[in-house]
Amino acid sequence: MMDAMKDIVAQMDVPLHCRTEFTTQEEEQLQAQGSADYFLTSGDKIRFFFEKGVFDKNGGFLVPKERSLNKVGHALHAYEPVFKQVTHSQNIQTVARSLGMAEPVVVQSMYIFKQPGFGGEVTPHQDATFLHTEQLGRVTGFWIALEDATEDNGCLWFIPGSHTSGITRRMVRTPAGSQPGTTFVGSEQRYEDGLFVAAPVRRGGLVLIHGEVVHKSELNTSDRSRHSYSFHVMDAQDTKWSTENWLQPTPELPFPALYV
Repeated sequence: MMDAMKDIVAQMDVPLHCRTEFTTQEEEQLQAQGSADYFLTSGDKIRFFFEKGVFDKNGGFLVPKERSLNKVGHALHAYEPVFKQVTHSQNIQTVARSLGMAEPVVVQSMYIFKQPGFGGEVTPHQDATFLHTEQLGRVTGFWIALEDATEDNGCLWFIPGSHTSGITRRMVRTPAGSQPGTTFVGSEQRYEDGLFVAAPVRRGGLVLIHGEVVHKSELNTSDRSRHSYSFHVMDAQDTKWSTENWLQPTPELPFPALYV
């Protein structure tokens, strides 16, 4: 996967107006994360999202382009053979079946770089805030460490038991007729740092993330990157994907079945 991503980045051609810096800070998300169209239409495409401070005022790179990226998403699982093979591998299908998933579909995928020295902080959140189903508990994140993830280079942190308390905030598309973008309904709770437990994992390890569990990762201030591949699966049996979600299936890419 790392070799495949090197090839993708080497061929990266991003228009100046689409060189959008990725952040999970709410006030900046409300600006539709730079180019609203570039983000909102990325669900069935492979697009590039950058760290803060990697462009000059003219949109030129201040660092080597392979060091500029925060993530690549959101349809690697559909269009890139290596990522498609991993996503639909027998190992992944076995895990999904062991969780009792009857009709799992893949809704999105991301390659996350966590660059050495400045890989961005991911603030406390629940995936169900962004990937909402009418019945909670139907979205699971599959997070594969492509490099060792430690407390020094930005491993995941979780609040044990927080998946049982529901959600208090959702990110939704702005109403039809208004400027394209996203907005938040409700508000995020504040969480004490002492509630979080680190989840370091060795290269090749898999972390399963419940859609409602509160988790975060810190700024990577080390000299080592923390690459990972992450995708989200919804068990489509007896539930519905919210039509208000920023991410929607398209005629070009309906959510593909995990079991193939």
